[in-house]
Amino acid sequence: MGTFSRRDTLRLGLAGASLAVLASTGASAQGAVKVTFVLTNDIYLMNEEKGRGGIPRLAAIVKAERAKNPNVVFAHGGDTLSPSLMAGFDQGAHMVDLFNTVPPDALVPGNHEWDFGQEVFLKRMGESKFPWLAANVRQADGSAVPGLKDTIVLERGGVRIGIVGAALESTPQISSPGTLKFSSVTDTVKAQAKALRDAGADFIVALVHADRSTDLQLFDAKGVDLILTGHDHDLRVVYDGKIAMAESGEDAQYVTAIDVAMDLKVDGAKRTLTWRPEFRIIDTATATPDPDVLAKVKGYEAQLSKELDVPVGTLAVDLDSRTASVRSQETAIGNLIADALKNATGADVAITNGGGIRGNKQYAAGATLSRRDILTELPFGNRTATTDITGAALKAALENGVSQFENRAGRFPQVSGLTVEVDPKQPVGKRVLSVKVNGAPLDEAKTYKVATNDFMLRGGDGYTSLAGKVAATVDSGGSLMANDVMVYARKLGTIQVKQEGRIVLK
Repeated sequence: MGTFSRRDTLRLGLAGASLAVLASTGASAQGAVKVTFVLTNDIYLMNEEKGRGGIPRLAAIVKAERAKNPNVVFAHGGDTLSPSLMAGFDQGAHMVDLFNTVPPDALVPGNHEWDFGQEVFLKRMGESKFPWLAANVRQADGSAVPGLKDTIVLERGGVRIGIVGAALESTPQISSPGTLKFSSVTDTVKAQAKALRDAGADFIVALVHADRSTDLQLFDAKGVDLILTGHDHDLRVVYDGKIAMAESGEDAQYVTAIDVAMDLKVDGAKRTLTWRPEFRIIDTATATPDPDVLAKVKGYEAQLSKELDVPVGTLAVDLDSRTASVRSQETAIGNLIADALKNATGADVAITNGGGIRGNKQYAAGATLSRRDILTELPFGNRTATTDITGAALKAALENGVSQFENRAGRFPQVSGLTVEVDPKQPVGKRVLSVKVNGAPLDEAKTYKVATNDFMLRGGDGYTSLAGKVAATVDSGGSLMANDVMVYARKLGTIQVKQEGRIVLK
């Protein structure tokens, strides 16, 4: 069999919808059926890495599942428009195009869907050949977001499956959804699930992009039958005999399939469903990439390659990204990168780790700097992040940055908006002699907005003081650092950033 036709799927909203019409589809009204839920989430890369992941392999698995069982529900747990290098050029249009070749039955927007703003999100949603669900997202006046559904109802083998979507509550703090309002995931799902059951749904799915603690709240609330989630990049399945939950890692390295054996009994108006899940974790390294989708991906990769060979600026100064330099002293390239983070976020200051600068080369004044050069220097896919912390916490971060100076550790700080005096001969924790923020003495009681990268925000390289009150997760951060540096370098045109005494070693 081919892909399950959209004509075979009845999509209903709650308002005025009567599920009784499902009987007219001709499907079996009762009996045993196996429904397979296929989940993917948090996909940023188009293609595989080291023979695993990527949309071509994911597409092959989805098509295979649909071919062997017409009762498949393919769900996407969010985060796909951003961040990636290609998204820096087309704002996620390529991902919509690729998923249109193997359309999910439902997709919940992740926080990264709004990295390019509300209007771009609406445009991408309008280009999609699949429904987006988020019942907890509303416009500023409380009205529904055009094109964004609260719920859908699918029929599989006579079973009415209600799906409610809910997006990450903290999206306004970590992305750019404009004036949109995000309400409680748990409260919204409970209310919508009840409404779906009251309307006649037999089986309720919560498709959410939510952090681990919210997932567990939903699980404990027992208002739905199955939770399909994203955001934490976990590979996990949970079942307690009453409710099941799954998350599929990231970048389609693994795909979770939940085979739910359902037995529907119908006695007049009374419908009783019993069910039991079986979980399959599919390693996409075992799949052969779908040739049609792979051809599309190769086309985008060729386009990306051309984009990366575009110059972004001319150097008026030498740049030195040698490992020994970026891990031991202020460098012009470190200043360029830190300035780009500060510029992209409007932060008071920026701090990034020298160990994240990996080119290990020298660029002569007069040379042309390309996008590929910047990607070579920042290859890890780190994201630009912001945090609000006290001056005391900022000083602690700087102390950490110079705490292994003698070992040339990667935590050495490259900064913007800061002037720091350091005596490496002093004991660890007492090496920072003075700090100025944009020319003014550091106020340890004041709160500063700090731009950094997501690795450091999560405590990487010992930068635990950066998190402050932020619940930093693997999904923290917005746009790719490399993209922000490309944009900033292009803005400068002639790059004259040089060493200027931001870090003074005594």
